[in-house]
Amino acid sequence: MFPQIPFSAAVQRILTASRTVAVVGLSPKSERPSYQVARYLQEAGYSIIPVNPSCAEVLGEISYPDLRSVPVPIDVVDIFRRSEEVEPIVREALAVGAKLVWMQQGVVNEAAAKIAEQAGLYVVMDRCLKIELERLRRPLSCCPLRPSGV
Repeated sequence: MFPQIPFSAAVQRILTASRTVAVVGLSPKSERPSYQVARYLQEAGYSIIPVNPSCAEVLGEISYPDLRSVPVPIDVVDIFRRSEEVEPIVREALAVGAKLVWMQQGVVNEAAAKIAEQAGLYVVMDRCLKIELERLRRPLSCCPLRPSGV
């Protein structure tokens, strides 16, 4: 199993500085996790790029059949596909110059992660981007420390 390590400062910087997230496998169905995460990203100020060959548009954005078809630079590639389908997506992420490959909760592909990391991409596997961004954005005051001796 690929080791899960806490977010590095580099991953946090990328998430904070990034503005464009390609969501591979984004569904037009509002009840799907991919839709909910992408909507959250939009509301948080990110530019989302749907990547789904079966859709023309999702969340008011033009959908592209693959990463290579996207006409703008991509910072983060968020993957909502089965684990066995990840490697070609990672290779496309490398080709388009993404900085971070994010495999959503339940998506783990160690071979693809190794390819990405060896090429200099940062990789996160088996985590929800929405949940992690909420954690990063949450002010410390929301988790008060208990007074000692009480």
